Order: sequence, then structure tokens, then C-alpha cells
Amino acid sequence: MRIDTLKKRLDAYERLIRLDKPIGILLLLWPTLWAVWIAGNGRPAFLIVWVFTLGTVIMRSAGCVFNDLADMHYDAHVKRTRERPLVTGEVGRMEALAVALALCAAAFAIVVLSLNMLTVGLSVVALGVAGTYPFFKRFFAVPQAYLGIAFGFGIPMAFAAQLGHVPAVAWWMLAANVFWAIAYDTEYAMVDRDDDLRIGIRTAAITFGRFDVLAVVLCYAATLVIFAAVGMRLGLGVYYYLGLAGAAGLMGYHYFLIRGRERMRCFYAFLHNNWVGAAIFAGIAADYFMRGR
Repeated sequence: MRIDTLKKRLDAYERLIRLDKPIGILLLLWPTLWAVWIAGNGRPAFLIVWVFTLGTVIMRSAGCVFNDLADMHYDAHVKRTRERPLVTGEVGRMEALAVALALCAAAFAIVVLSLNMLTVGLSVVALGVAGTYPFFKRFFAVPQAYLGIAFGFGIPMAFAAQLGHVPAVAWWMLAANVFWAIAYDTEYAMVDRDDDLRIGIRTAAITFGRFDVLAVVLCYAATLVIFAAVGMRLGLGVYYYLGLAGAAGLMGYHYFLIRGRERMRCFYAFLHNNWVGAAIFAGIAADYFMRGR
């Protein structure tokens, strides 16, 4: 195979699994790291951090392929997605399916070889949720809620891997992640609202209608309230709440970005949620670090 042809193939695969757009990895990684640090009492083993980080990258990549396989006929009619490799024919359907299955097999092998059986069982559930998410846009009014479960399932897995069970606080953190995902993915859906209406895809931006901005703000508020309750339950201190305060400030900035419903400002608000996840993680890590000094 010629070098230029190989480069084109690798570029197509990179875009297929979205390594060129790491925001999805980060929005999946931050909730996982929140749980890894809390379940590890601020001192998670390096192997746990590595396994969950690598697993996040692999499973997000597989999820992107499954999503594109399910949506390839819709993507052709949406401005933002019409250049995806499956739509343009750069990658064939069976070829993409093989890539997705190989990624899933790799992720499952990592979990089986490194973690306990409870975590292995939860990983099967996580795969089922990730694989079925694309179809929820066909009939579910707020598919972003299901996305929040898919993007947050690393939370119970992280607790299971380190504690051998999943405490109630893990499920509360998962609930917080669901509200956060509804908020940021509604901002994302606001970008494609006109195209989604035309082709019949359901999104929270369409369901909430003229109350979309209010819905985003309320979901952000619910996220912070749940995390505040988690902090109280775990006895976390001032640094944790400073992290939440930083996240709250970023969320407030997002309101000013999306209130006019301009496409690019909504998209920027979505991308900026990386810093919300980072602020919450910084608060968690700093609090455990200072308590351990």
C-alpha cells in the first residue's frame, strides 16, 4: 500500500473513532476519574487509573462507530455530520463494524484481565447501554438522559473495581452525571436543531422548545446540588466545594453563551464543559490530597 493511501486510510479511521475530536473522551473520562479518586480514597492504584483511562478512550471510540452505523443515513442530511467517513464512503459498513467489535473486544479483555468479576459484569451492562443509545433518538424525547447513563457508567464500575461493591453514593454520582449530560448535550443539540427537526430525530433541544435554556440551567443546578449532597455524605471539605464553586461559575458563563441560541456559541458552551468536569475533579483531588498531608 502506498504511503499516501495509508495516510488517507489512517485519517479516515481517526475521524471514524473521533480521535480528532477528543471532547467526547474528556466528557466520558472526567466522571470516571471522579469515581476512581473517591472510591480510592484519593489514592487510587496506578493500574486502576490506567485501566479506566484506557478503557474510556477505547469504549468512546467504539461508541462513535456504533453511533455512526446507526445514524449514517441521517448524518448525510446534517451539515455538521455529512463529511463523516461512513457517509462519504471512505469506510464501508462492514469495515466499520469490524473496527467497533475489535475495540469492544480489546476493552473487554482489559477489564477481564485486570478487574474483578463484578466490574466485568457491569462492563457488559455498559456495553449494552452504549450500543443501544443511538436508537433512543428515534423515540425517546430526551435521549440525552440515556447518554448520561452511558457516559457515566464508569462511575459504578470504578467503585466496584476498588471496593468490590457499588455503594449508594456511586448511583447518586451517576444521577448527577445524567443531569450534567442533559445540560451539555442539549447545548450540543441546539446547534443541530433545524436539521434534526427536518429529519425527525428527537433531542432535548426540540423537546424543551423555548424552555431549552431554562432546562440547561436547571440541569446544571441539579448536578451541583447532588454533588453538594455527595460531599456532605462523604465528609469532604472546603477544597471540594471550591471545585464545585468553580464549576458553578463556568456553568453561569455557559448561560450567557447560549441565551441567544446562536449556533456557534452553543457549540462553544458544549465544548467548554470539559472545564466543568475538570473543576469538579480538581476539587475532589485537592481535597483528598490536603487531607492526606
